Amino acid sequence: MQSDPKHNKLPGTVLTVGIAGVWLVNGLCCKLLMLVPRHQQIVSRILGETHAPVLTRAIGLLELLMVVWVLSGIWPRRCALTQLAVVSGMVLLECLLAPDLLLFGRANLIPAGFFLGIVYLNAFVIAPAPANG
Repeated sequence: MQSDPKHNKLPGTVLTVGIAGVWLVNGLCCKLLMLVPRHQQIVSRILGETHAPVLTRAIGLLELLMVVWVLSGIWPRRCALTQLAVVSGMVLLECLLAPDLLLFGRANLIPAGFFLGIVYLNAFVIAPAPANG
């Protein structure tokens, strides 16, 4: 007996883990562990140098909370909308105020747009409409 391909959860699971992985790497490695100093430089440029180390780590902690939310499956569409808003806001601020510190300059809009497309696809196209949001 074969399973119905419409209800195959593997693609959504793979994308969900990948999305969580992006938040994990950026939150833990880049911001909490400060393995990529450019992230603190961007925070410093946008929010000010005085509290940049603390703010960078706070952003990293919030990104780790996003990992938990993404993997929890609680309110998946609200989670996706939150990610769409947060990443869009971050990348626009970075492109306007710190393009010289970005890995690809203003071209960072391209991988950010790809990530946003994956988040949207996972929550609103691949996943069935959830009962809990």
